[in-house]
Amino acid sequence: MSRTRNVLAIVMAGGEGSRLHPLTAERCKPAVPFNGKHRIVDFVLSNLVNSEIYSIYLLVQYKSQSLIEHIRQSWTMTRFIPEHFVTVVPPQMRNGPEWFQGTADSVYQNIHLIENFQPDIVAVFGADHIYRMDVRQMVDFHISSKAHVSVATLPVPLAQCSQVGIVDIDAQHRIRQFVEKPATTQPMPGSSTHALASMGNYLFNADVLLDALHKAHAAGHSDFGRDILPRMLQSHRLMAYDFHTNSIPGVAPYEEHGYWRDVGTIDAYYQAHFDTLGAAPRFRMTNRQWPIYASPDQAESAQIENGVLHRSVVGSGSIVDGASLDHAMLRRSVLVERGAQLEHCIVMERSRIGAGARVRRAIVDQDNDIPGDERIGFDLMADRKRFHVTPSGIVVVPRGYFPARTAASRLPSARPRLALQAGSPAELYPSELQAAA
Repeated sequence: MSRTRNVLAIVMAGGEGSRLHPLTAERCKPAVPFNGKHRIVDFVLSNLVNSEIYSIYLLVQYKSQSLIEHIRQSWTMTRFIPEHFVTVVPPQMRNGPEWFQGTADSVYQNIHLIENFQPDIVAVFGADHIYRMDVRQMVDFHISSKAHVSVATLPVPLAQCSQVGIVDIDAQHRIRQFVEKPATTQPMPGSSTHALASMGNYLFNADVLLDALHKAHAAGHSDFGRDILPRMLQSHRLMAYDFHTNSIPGVAPYEEHGYWRDVGTIDAYYQAHFDTLGAAPRFRMTNRQWPIYASPDQAESAQIENGVLHRSVVGSGSIVDGASLDHAMLRRSVLVERGAQLEHCIVMERSRIGAGARVRRAIVDQDNDIPGDERIGFDLMADRKRFHVTPSGIVVVPRGYFPARTAASRLPSARPRLALQAGSPAELYPSELQAAA
């Protein structure tokens, strides 16, 4: 049914991501790296493309250059099929000098894109979450339930309700109430610990959305969750789509059913990484039937000279030379030298962990050259004087905090022959990937 419908996707990728600072000091939230070679935005785009929704506008705003470069390199659709595109749309300021004032305002400022495309349905999705979703199934629900608007929903713990929109539904899944980020809320029927939350993914009948945007703009309203959706309840049919009914091919029995994470905080972002590790992870990154696409990889395969590795990911172009890795996630072209120890760490591109350095429960952003014998994550009081440390004790080393040395001096002294390996940290990183960093 959904395949015959003309669906236009608008992805909200303008998030500043202040709660992810310092990882968002120089990039917007959707551009933040995730796992071995992905970025957060790759999940929503992969879900749409896997769902055969190929017409996608990506609305950007804050610190968007790295995201723009990533889309240019990784999400170029064929020029021979005009309706297949992933197009980045910065603020156009067609109606004045203001940047986007909210989610609805960002769509209103680009309302001409909808009018020109003339879709039947508009999918307005967020770009900040880790999940797999067959959007066609939600479109089928939207059509069969005769909805004007459908909101993807799932239960969340009551402690998280202040961060999401909370909905109340009747027995037919029609939404009776929508409250954006309430300070407190009642649990959903049948539960004492959870409430039903919006995932920030909406389907609108196109004519309904256009009318609602014009009315909201005239009234000075700028946000879907705070303004538009609550006011539509009396005049339109708003339906709650149960995300847990969404079925994805290729999901293993051991994976968490209906896995979805808002990685808007350092703690949530950190924990989601480790949900992907192990032989039976909660969320398996590899799924040939529903892949999460990543940027092109120019580096050579990773090299393990020797060492002790336990439940870790080693990105392409990386070298582990006599080090110990326990629940470590290395992105591309990371060098871990002899005697170094990483425990529950995320290390991003082009970083070096010097000989004898010990790092635990930390996120090391890209382009860091951590000296030998450095200690991070063992004395949180001392760490707080240099780095951002979350209340749970996760240390975040900002991008380039430890300045990189010259390429030649970054070679492990015991393995000078590694200099000959293309794509290793000993070489200049490919310029096309530098631009996307």
